[in-house]
Amino acid sequence: MKSDNCFQFITSSHLEGVTLLHATMSDFSYDKHAHEEYAIGVTLKGRQDFFCQRAFHSSPPGGVLIFNPEDVHDGCSGDTQELEYRMLYIHPEVFIPQFRALGVRQGQLPRIGGTLLDDMILRQQTLMLSALMENPATTNIELESGLFQLSHSLVRRGGQLNEQPPTNRTDTLLLRAKEYIHAHLNQNISIDDIASAATMSKYHFIRLFRSQFGITPHQYVINCRINNARKALETGDSVIDVATDCGFSVTLHQPLIDSPK
Repeated sequence: MKSDNCFQFITSSHLEGVTLLHATMSDFSYDKHAHEEYAIGVTLKGRQDFFCQRAFHSSPPGGVLIFNPEDVHDGCSGDTQELEYRMLYIHPEVFIPQFRALGVRQGQLPRIGGTLLDDMILRQQTLMLSALMENPATTNIELESGLFQLSHSLVRRGGQLNEQPPTNRTDTLLLRAKEYIHAHLNQNISIDDIASAATMSKYHFIRLFRSQFGITPHQYVINCRINNARKALETGDSVIDVATDCGFSVTLHQPLIDSPK
């Protein structure tokens, strides 16, 4: 095996049960195996060849790969060009509150058909959550927001999306959650913290909040921070200071995917 084969694993102290693999390889191959997690990845460079769900697949740059738990598959570089990809491994238990909030019945898990996908939204969500995990300054809400968006796409593709319809009913527990958010906006709060303040389970809280206010609680927190940041920038504060004070991480992003030749 050449020394330029590189496998970097990144875990999050907040999202327990989520691991990111950033792999670069030219002469390495995986024998047939399976994971207990959902494995969701994007090919960045080169070509990734693999066998899964009774078919052979070749993933070009930008291809999205999804392996359900216990899907048997192999994998190797299928081109002379170096292969680079990112792969998220997410245990089903991590997804359960998100899945329940999106209408998946208790005890069920979405199963995704078609292991090689051309799905722009899912591609962007996978790369975004990967980038958030690679940035040590990422906040809890940013990580949870990225996970929820990815969950939404999986449930959509699994045909089990059943979102609660909008309601005009005012829920005092949700108003209490809003008060908690505004009182702790510059802190590294999580959905668990907010749901506890509203004395609700996480999945029930997310579902009701989205139904009543039209956005997820993750989006609400981020929007509140954006509004505070805009007001601070208008007073002449520096971008770095504003980002830090308002609970945002600061990073510079470069393109991750090679354009097809």
